[in-house]
Amino acid sequence: MPDYRIEKDSMGEMQVPASSYYGAQTQRAVLNFPISDLRVPRPFIRAIGLIKKAAAETNQELGLLEASIAAAVIAAADEVIEGKLDDQFVVDIFQTGSGTSTNMNANEVIANRAIEIRGGRIGSREIHPNDHVNLGQSSNDVIPTAIHVAAMEELQKRLIPAVKRLERSLARKAEEFDSIVKIGRTHLQDAVPIRLGQEFSGYATMMSLALGRLNDVQPRLSQLAIGGTAVGTGLNCPPGFPAKVIEKLNQWTGLRFEEAQNRFEALAARDAEVETSGMLKVLACSLMKIANDLRWLGSGPRCGLGEILLPPTQPGSSIMPGKVNPVIPEAVTMVAAQVIGNDLTITIGAQSGNFELNVMMPVIAYNLLQSIGLLSNASVVLAEKCVDGIRADKQRCEQMIERSLAMVTALAPKIGYDRAAEIAKEAFNSGRTVREIATEKQVLPLEDLNRTLDPWNMTEGKHG
Repeated sequence: MPDYRIEKDSMGEMQVPASSYYGAQTQRAVLNFPISDLRVPRPFIRAIGLIKKAAAETNQELGLLEASIAAAVIAAADEVIEGKLDDQFVVDIFQTGSGTSTNMNANEVIANRAIEIRGGRIGSREIHPNDHVNLGQSSNDVIPTAIHVAAMEELQKRLIPAVKRLERSLARKAEEFDSIVKIGRTHLQDAVPIRLGQEFSGYATMMSLALGRLNDVQPRLSQLAIGGTAVGTGLNCPPGFPAKVIEKLNQWTGLRFEEAQNRFEALAARDAEVETSGMLKVLACSLMKIANDLRWLGSGPRCGLGEILLPPTQPGSSIMPGKVNPVIPEAVTMVAAQVIGNDLTITIGAQSGNFELNVMMPVIAYNLLQSIGLLSNASVVLAEKCVDGIRADKQRCEQMIERSLAMVTALAPKIGYDRAAEIAKEAFNSGRTVREIATEKQVLPLEDLNRTLDPWNMTEGKHG
């Protein structure tokens, strides 16, 4: 048996691997774009399968697709949705900017698998990738629709639950650590006291605000381009087709999509993707800040800050026995860096809307979905493998407060800024504490002084 078969498209004959479901157009794209090992991700393949299934059902209901053909196409599309044909999506991400190669990859795979389901010969085109599977559609509206469907599913079903998980973990630590007073820091220098729980409450709120941003972007992301066909006019799209397709997508995903307010915008611009990526970038910045703080707070264990103890997860050094590193926060910072870089790629890609079509959709789709996936996984890992197991070193926190020169800040309203600064300088030069110098100088009655220098009062904003 030969290891290839001959398939035809509008440009002529092509040799196609005999075991493949894809056809001539896909094989041309494979040969034209040997650029990377990056392929469309699973959420996108699922989304395009959903679209093709919805289109086949709709075209049958509209009397445009024979029932037996529609049934076979639907069955093949179901296999795409379920991930059974993922190895057939072989086109490089760096391809035609409309994503036509990926759309035709899907059309050919579904058409040939549908032919096989009906007992026909693969490659016979008795079920046609364009005339049947792509009926009423264009790559120009299918690809942006698939991006939005995939991104919405990933946000709702993966990222938002993951961020909620991390938010809960941080909030629990904020409550657990609320009684522990420690020194605050600004500019990496000692500042006035703060409670460890207050510090963690800030982290929890960062996640709460991130959730709000992710929800805010969804009304734009839920608008679908389907029905715009080539340039937004809807040429060759039957009346009622977009509404029926979207109704089915809503039913199958459990989400709420709607027709784009303006299909010309929906094809030519990728502004919703840029907005979504911007929200992801904010989340990445938040995770970077939290992860770095955890690394600093847990530095040591004996010669660093050491105010918190991170759960040990693996040996940290191939040469230093017993060394344990903050590997989970480090991994999260790398995720954040990748997402921030992806945002720039998406931004540049969205600028490339030439007249009626954006021509960087595949790379936008890849980077957007990668960012969502990375942030989803990193949020859960940070919660489960790090934050949940954090312990506080209460004794160390309290010891460092008394040594801080910033304690003098509470004295300033009572003795004046300049006199307080002199006490801080003398404490620094002598190696003694602010309390010792202030007591010696009798700047305030002892009871008043102790009340003023009470770290807990400072964390409540009280002036003693």
